[in-house]
Amino acid sequence: MIIVFKPNASNEQMKHVSDYLVEHGFKIHPIQGEEHTVYGIIGNTKNLTPEFFESFKGVSTAFRVLESYKMCSRAFHPRNSKVKIGNITIGGNELAVMAGPCSIENKKMMDNISKKITQHGANFIRGGAFKPRSSPYAFQGLGEEGLIYLREAGDKYGTPVVSEIMAISDIPLFEKYVDVIQIGARNMQNFALLKELARLDKPILLKRGISATVEEWLNSAEYLASKGNQKIILCERGIRTFEKSTRFTLDLSSVPVIKKKSHLPIIVDPSHPMGQRDLVIPMARAAIAAGADGIMVEVHDNPDEALSDGAQSLYPKQFSELMKEIKIIAGALGKTIAKN
Repeated sequence: MIIVFKPNASNEQMKHVSDYLVEHGFKIHPIQGEEHTVYGIIGNTKNLTPEFFESFKGVSTAFRVLESYKMCSRAFHPRNSKVKIGNITIGGNELAVMAGPCSIENKKMMDNISKKITQHGANFIRGGAFKPRSSPYAFQGLGEEGLIYLREAGDKYGTPVVSEIMAISDIPLFEKYVDVIQIGARNMQNFALLKELARLDKPILLKRGISATVEEWLNSAEYLASKGNQKIILCERGIRTFEKSTRFTLDLSSVPVIKKKSHLPIIVDPSHPMGQRDLVIPMARAAIAAGADGIMVEVHDNPDEALSDGAQSLYPKQFSELMKEIKIIAGALGKTIAKN
């Protein structure tokens, strides 16, 4: 439920309302607007009506949040949320560009790619150390060794790093080495993992599940927010449809839909759904034009020899050209590419 106070409501009047709510076991999330103070209320309010709260002095109006994802809804938090990571803020007028290899293969390779992508303007280095693969015989990643190489690259080039977590038992490693913890599509509804990650004071990048609706995706984000971690960045990465010409169908309509329904920032990963590097570039451009707060793309020095997803990985030169193009698109929208 949302309680909106009158512009001239006194501190005493607002305290009277908050005292009642706390006494009856509700959680209060104050939101300071330009003209009004707003209380977002979490708890079982089914026996209380908006009219009940409107009877309190100083209250302008009250209404229920109909969405199941309360804290992640636009009604609960009208302004865009911003997630600050180092010198970069995601969710404002700066765009995040997360780039790097699908899998971290060795130290030299990680350093070479990190150097090139940061020179071309990437402001996050991404790399997989623990790889969820459809086949049990495919390369599964280097584990902690890969995270060490990723961390070293981030420190060397002054760039935050992003990597995907798969198991609760690996949380201590990710707390130690990683700036942004990615939850992959397969784990979007791994609620046990979400609850544990919600305890951390570290940004979470939540990818959309391959068959998830927007509502299901936002409810997964609600697991994080409701348990204490509101540093959430959504990532559209395509959904499974009947279309076979690409690996998945990149649902760019989710970007404006999320912007309407939620205050959370959203970026787009065009690499995984397109599956072919020549298709990744136009969809990356389209993601920025659709209003995304950034992109995540895979880049590799020698894609033909990559241990995973080489076909969708851009060459560094292609990435350089893409950065020039999205800079133009961003400028038309009044945005810039963030710099570390």
